[in-house]
Amino acid sequence: MSSTGDMGTGNTLPITTRKKRIIGSTGSLQETYGCGGRFNEYYHHNHRWQVSTDGCTVICRRTKSFLKCLIPRKNKTNCIITIFMLIMVIIMFTKYIRMITNDDHAANDEDLIVIRRQILDETNLENVQAPSIWRNPKSDDHYGCIDRLASETRNRSAPTNGYILVQANGGLNQMKMGISDMVAIAKLMDATLVLPTVDHKSFWTDPSDFKDLFDVKQFTTTLQDDIDIVDSLPPHVAGIAPHQKDPVSWSMPSYYQGEILSLLRRQKVVKFLHTDSRLANNGIPDSIQKLRCRTMYEALKSTKEINELARKLVNRLKQNSEHYLALHLRFEKDMLAFTGCTHGLSEKEADELKALRYGVKHWKVKNIKSMKKRQQGNCPLTPRESAIFLQAMGFPSSTKIYIVAGEIYGERGLDDFKEKYPNVSTHSTLATEDELKPFKDMHNQLAALDYTLALASDVFVYTYDGNMAKAIRGHRMFKGFEKTIYPDKRNFVKVLDQLDEGRLSWEDFSLQIHFFVIRLYAIHIRSISVRLPDSTLLIFRFLNPGYGSLDAIRGMFAYSKCTSSIK
Repeated sequence: MSSTGDMGTGNTLPITTRKKRIIGSTGSLQETYGCGGRFNEYYHHNHRWQVSTDGCTVICRRTKSFLKCLIPRKNKTNCIITIFMLIMVIIMFTKYIRMITNDDHAANDEDLIVIRRQILDETNLENVQAPSIWRNPKSDDHYGCIDRLASETRNRSAPTNGYILVQANGGLNQMKMGISDMVAIAKLMDATLVLPTVDHKSFWTDPSDFKDLFDVKQFTTTLQDDIDIVDSLPPHVAGIAPHQKDPVSWSMPSYYQGEILSLLRRQKVVKFLHTDSRLANNGIPDSIQKLRCRTMYEALKSTKEINELARKLVNRLKQNSEHYLALHLRFEKDMLAFTGCTHGLSEKEADELKALRYGVKHWKVKNIKSMKKRQQGNCPLTPRESAIFLQAMGFPSSTKIYIVAGEIYGERGLDDFKEKYPNVSTHSTLATEDELKPFKDMHNQLAALDYTLALASDVFVYTYDGNMAKAIRGHRMFKGFEKTIYPDKRNFVKVLDQLDEGRLSWEDFSLQIHFFVIRLYAIHIRSISVRLPDSTLLIFRFLNPGYGSLDAIRGMFAYSKCTSSIK
């Protein structure tokens, strides 16, 4: 039988390659129906591929043709497979339609029903304050595990490979993270770390030195079995001009144990110009990760003066065994200028922030669309938005709230927030003038004070995921899974706008806010926890502010059901 020819000449083609001529067209359609040829034959004799003016007639004829194809014949297997594949296609198509027509971040009815009763009890501000609001999540017996193994203790008699000078840059918590990395880098290179200096040229130009912020004895004693730390360069190298080096960001240990170590051995003294984000977060030995945590959470303790005042303020907030909530409300002038967020501000205030942003050279992004950034969830919540969020979460209007922030920007300041939550304190209102006098204009010391009060709070809520918020969140988890809440801002502002426009009831709004928070927490725990091989160590990884994926981590905070071998 010929494999070529035209259907008009009477020649026949194999069913897998046979083509059917379309009237009025120069092309043809390949037939691959595979139903024993009977469907093709029937269709060829009864239809000529014209488009009928009667749509229903076409549908009926083609349905009839398809059903006739499915009548059991000799090749029953092919028909069964065809039916099965058709069903699968229909199911997949239905799921796809649902996926693209529904908001992927919207709470579905089934999920909302599960938590509806609990949420409604907590979001009714007329009810007695619910204990569950203050209850910490379960830790499942995990606890901090950052102790070094005996084999990881440094050999104090071994000679040093050189001396590292560092100047920690940025705000308080960025400096703490950078110093933690520098300690780890010194360990990797068996180098001596000269006591770090701190940045005096940041936005607030704080004159505080390392000794004004941190307990130097605590720092050196905690790390004495990890690295060698000296107050200043010893006489035999004091006359050497330090070789200045800006390490490559997010570098692996091999970079420091190779290129930088060779440089250090030649130069004897190396000064790192930047400390932030100089060491990668993934692919780092467990001992180094634990050293970073040990530095961050145990070595870098605030000074005695800061801790004493913090203890007094915590006692005032917790008098009569009352709870208090710490709110990191980052609605401050520098952050609003940097992010370009102006929602809730006047035109004059927006212009002032824009001028400040264009005046700071190292802020690279200048032209920012505030509305778009807010819709993306990248703006700090306003005082009004923060109050509505807390109300939706079920915190009564009588809740004691400590504001972890500097001066709130804008003509209205905290007025909108106090309308719903009048029981508000800051370090300026909670401490006396005499108590605050030693810290006047010392913004980093006041930030350390706020950090300590946030750490001691019963619940910590942050509305912008900057360095301070992430550091406190990690530290609270390290202490024992202490309750921390972070809103899903992209979805929050979306449903808040619907509420303001009258398109959403308060009950539905509250339900969705709870669902967003619960889901975001579950996603974070599921995504940021990994179990290391050959141990029960559980590492929780946290995002570095400014980065969009969980691969960009600014700290590793270890938790573990420790075994004796780990200790």
